[in-house]
This record gives sequence, structure tokens and C-alpha cells, in this order.
Amino acid sequence: MATLQFSDFQVFVLVLSALLLFLYGLEHFSQELQTVGRDKLPRWLGLATRDRFRGLLLGAGVTAVVQSSSAVSALVVALVNAGTLSFAASLAVLLGAKIGTTSTAWLVSYKLTHIGPYLIVLGGLLTMLPFSIRVVGRAIFYFGFIFFTLDLIGDSLEPLRQSPWVLHWLARAQVLMGVVMTVVLQSSSVVSGLAIVLVQQGVLDPMGAVAIVVGASLGTTATGLIASIPMDAFARRAAWMNLLFNAVGVVLVLPFITPFGAWAVRTGDSPGQAVAIANLAFNGAVALLFLPFTGWLGRRFAPRAEAAHTPQNAPI
Repeated sequence: MATLQFSDFQVFVLVLSALLLFLYGLEHFSQELQTVGRDKLPRWLGLATRDRFRGLLLGAGVTAVVQSSSAVSALVVALVNAGTLSFAASLAVLLGAKIGTTSTAWLVSYKLTHIGPYLIVLGGLLTMLPFSIRVVGRAIFYFGFIFFTLDLIGDSLEPLRQSPWVLHWLARAQVLMGVVMTVVLQSSSVVSGLAIVLVQQGVLDPMGAVAIVVGASLGTTATGLIASIPMDAFARRAAWMNLLFNAVGVVLVLPFITPFGAWAVRTGDSPGQAVAIANLAFNGAVALLFLPFTGWLGRRFAPRAEAAHTPQNAPI
């Protein structure tokens, strides 16, 4: 019995260390991309003031590239605080970020993690070249590092298929688990990717994984809320509206979570793809549900004083 407990502990430490490496890689990949586009990202997001659909697409595209809706949400809140982005336009970008964050789940569902070592080598070689290429090389290196650690997580999770207490715990997977995991890890991309890896290893049922990724969409709003605390009222309102979007979406889907999960399982070619489909369908539906109301919400919840605080041509 003592040997079994020690073995389980070793597995736990291995999974935890791989997860921490994944978080490290994701954080640095996001930082490197923000370094590359330090001047361009705010300017691109600022273009969202012209049209709500453009804001949605920009939010989705930037988040898919940066691989972190939490980072994009924090950046959007900062831009609102600086007056670069209007309150109404920020809502469209935040809705787009919900769609963009599902890209991680799709990459993992297609089992592309094996390309990690090749990207690490390529990125490492590029870092030896002149500065402009070196920065891009670091981004590629950390992108490969993300895949490499996901592969490591998958391998380290395999012994858990024979662990009764783990299977019993994961069998109770609910939306609340996804919320808590995302608040703790500060990344819905990490949680959704981990959920799909667990499904691919046969440790987690796809229905439980669907519940987790739905909850993750709510938990990811914590970063924006925390970032907005020292900022002005406009930035705080943007963060709270982001929370409202996700909370309403979770409340609406919660009574139908079982048929929703069953639909995703029938639609996907594999259990991992089923979770990715559910992730995209949920976040996409919430974004499209609220997008037509961003102009009204901007006028309703932002005082008239915002006209002097934000750029013109905000979406209506």
C-alpha cells in the first residue's frame, strides 16, 4: 500500500511539473509575441472602434495568435483605461477573444503536439541570428515548448487510468471545476487543453470535459477583473461586462449541458475533437448573441463623459 501511495505521489509531481512547464511556456510565448507586436497590437485593437464586426474578428485573431484570452482581456482593459479603445468597442473585442481562445483546444484535439521538438530546434537556431529574427525565434521556441510540454503532460497522465481515486474524482467533473481550475491557473487555454489531453488518455469522459471547458470560459474573466482594479471606471466596466457575457452564457447552457455534450460527441470524429467543438460552439454562440447589443450596452453603461475619454467612430 505504501509503495502504491508513493507511486501515485510521483505521478502527481510529474503531472504538476509538466503543467507548470506548460504555463511557463504559454506565458513566455504570449510575452514574446507581445514584444514583437508591442507597437502594433494596441494599434490593431484600436481599429476595432470603427466597426463591431471588425472588433470581433480582431479580438478572435489576436487571441488565437497570442494563445491567451486572459492576456488580451488585460490588454483591452488597459487600452480602455488609456482612452485608446472605446468602452463599446472593447466589448466586441472581448467577445472575439472568446472565439480566439478555442484555437488551443483545436491544436490539441488534432494531436499536433508532436511537432513541439521540431519547433524548439527551429526557434533555437533562429535565436542565433540577428536581433529582428532572434525575437521571432524566441516566439517559435516557446510555441514549440507549449506543444512539447502538452505531450509530456499526456505521457505523465497515462498511469492515472489505473488510479481508482482519480477516476472517481474526474467522474464528478462539473462546470464549477472548470471555473475553479481556470481561476487558479489564470488561463482557459491551459484548462481546455488539459481537458482534451485527459480525454485522449481515457482518464476523463468527454461529457465531463465539455462541462469543464464551459466553466473555464467563466473562470478566465478573473484576470481582466484583477487587472481593472487600479484603473478607471471605464476599464472596470469593460471587465465586469466581460464577466457578464460569460456568466449569462453559462447560465443559459447549464440546463442543457447534457444534450449539448451529447451533440458534441456525436459531431466530433474523436472524443478530443468533440470537446473542441463544444468549446467553439459555446464561445461562438455567446459572442454572436451579445455582439448586436455592444453599441446599446456601450451607451447604456458608459456615461456621456466617455466621449471625451475615448476615440471617435465607436461602433453603434
